[in-house]
Amino acid sequence: MEPRVTIIGAGLAGSECALQLAARHIYVDLYDMKPSKMSPAHHSPNFAELVCSNSLKSLKLESAAGLLKHELSMLGSYLVKFAFQAQVPAGGALAVDRDVFSRLVTCALEQNPFITIHHQEVVDIPQGNVVIAAGPLCSDALFNQLISYLGSSSLSFFDAAAPIVDVESINFDLVFKQSRYAHSCACDTQSAAQGDYLNCPFTKDGYLAFYHELINAKRAISKDFEQKDLFSACQPVEEVARTGVDSLRFGALKPVGISYPKNHPHLHINTSGAAFTRPYAVCQLRSENSQRTAYNLVGFQTNLLWGEQKRVFRMIPGLEEAEFFRYGVMHRNSFVDAPKCLDTTFKIPHTKIRLTGQITGTEGYTEAIASGLFAALNTYCELMDHPSIQLPVTGAFGSLVAYATNPQTSTYQPMHVNFGLMPVLEHRIKSKVDRYKAYALRAETDLSAYIQNHPELLVGNVVQDVATLNNICG
Repeated sequence: MEPRVTIIGAGLAGSECALQLAARHIYVDLYDMKPSKMSPAHHSPNFAELVCSNSLKSLKLESAAGLLKHELSMLGSYLVKFAFQAQVPAGGALAVDRDVFSRLVTCALEQNPFITIHHQEVVDIPQGNVVIAAGPLCSDALFNQLISYLGSSSLSFFDAAAPIVDVESINFDLVFKQSRYAHSCACDTQSAAQGDYLNCPFTKDGYLAFYHELINAKRAISKDFEQKDLFSACQPVEEVARTGVDSLRFGALKPVGISYPKNHPHLHINTSGAAFTRPYAVCQLRSENSQRTAYNLVGFQTNLLWGEQKRVFRMIPGLEEAEFFRYGVMHRNSFVDAPKCLDTTFKIPHTKIRLTGQITGTEGYTEAIASGLFAALNTYCELMDHPSIQLPVTGAFGSLVAYATNPQTSTYQPMHVNFGLMPVLEHRIKSKVDRYKAYALRAETDLSAYIQNHPELLVGNVVQDVATLNNICG
């Protein structure tokens, strides 16, 4: 009988897992409840939908996020390749056109002869080899059954998505394009399409008025959150604001590296006669798609009622008449206590069930892709009776897996990849930039050596190469 694997969930992790297994000629039954049933955070019927930001974070190799993308490219990740194909300008980050990215992934899955797609909800875990990639929004029925296997209680936290506005409704008399530490210039609707970020600058009075309305606005989920309830990378902007009047000015609205253009109406020449001055605070907008017709409010994840979002966010300079393509939403995410109930391959001991994606607590888009690839590699090794994959802990990928599966990890919380998870360098390097470069060099060296000794990590003909998929999917 041909080896066959059931994958539940076609998000980032499930999609990567399916494509990797199919590339190794493993037949896959891929289940996803969309479009017949949608979670509160999903909007598109396509797979691998990005529900929060459209950014996969930094591309710089000397950053943990950039290093992880590099490692995934070394291992032949499909979704990282698709992300680069769907890339939109975002400075040093990898941001994508959500729709293009999702369509590329969906087409690759639909066109693959080793993958059978089932558009239905799974409420009972099937027999045989199973990978559960249902995500943190896993249905209650499936999650409760999963808990019965784990013999452990679930954990949960809240996260949120930011609103998206129509570029045609932005007031370009006030808004200007500029990346941090770059020269600014006046902007109109046409030239806006050529900039990486749009900047909405606050005066001091404007910021204080906005701050007051923000912290007093009505919330969709009416509760006072404690820090343990919120995932730090997706805290609602109003919750951050409640920690202090200047918290946003040192966070999402920091004006560092931003200066007014010479013709901006808020510009006031200072006493030294300088041509540029810095705004009191700045809300940045990042393009959502390659046509730059839609922009999201960077750092503005929110739990506010939709009517309150329209009222309060229109106080942002340049967004006085903003039309919202999508309002921000907040939802509960669930994840399992991975260090206590999963083995080093994310498998439930004494079963054929493996978990992957954000349900394991590996938090973030790229981290979800990584865990999907990791699940595919170890599922394949199990089917072929190979030793399990244990990636070098000196890398971004390997250190994240090690953290998430270490029984000594206490008070487990969702975790992004970061240099703090990696073993310290043999020799101390004082400069942070040089230290991170050294981490990256060590990681690349160790992973390269590991790949050479483990041919099962790579496949020669990966389903169809990206160029072929482009021709098929348009």
